[in-house]
Amino acid sequence: RPTDISDVERVFEIQSDWEVTRMLRMAAFPPDREDIEAWFADHGREWMAGEAYRFAVELQGRFMGVVDIDEISGWEGDLGYWFEQASWGHGYAREAAQAVVDFAFGTVRLRGLRSGHAAENAASGNVLLKLGFRPLDIVRVASRSRGQDIQQQRYVLSTPPISP
Repeated sequence: RPTDISDVERVFEIQSDWEVTRMLRMAAFPPDREDIEAWFADHGREWMAGEAYRFAVELQGRFMGVVDIDEISGWEGDLGYWFEQASWGHGYAREAAQAVVDFAFGTVRLRGLRSGHAAENAASGNVLLKLGFRPLDIVRVASRSRGQDIQQQRYVLSTPPISP
């Protein structure tokens, strides 16, 4: 489902876990509730403008993470995702991200997606490889949560070819 302002408290709780937030390039640690509220308050506008599509992932009615496509321009966008630590290793990230990739190519009609992860986060890389992303390169990027530059492995995925 699309994210909603009512998700803010749970997001704050999840991002208060250093093991989650240290892997997020743009999140603050410790998290700032007002920043999270402002970000979530803009999600509806982003969706209507076609700038970003952010989805809350739930299991049995409990919010467990986010999968999104943002920085959309020129028929391409960035796929991102993060989940509470308790959900790691169960295939939820791959399943939810696959649904969002299908949405990106099928509904939004994007032609390509980019994604990336902290180089030491092999589990995130495995998710992207299972989705069909191919490694592109490794670059230095600023990490807000860590307050320093990190190595980021970047990936790309093109729309599947259309059968004749």
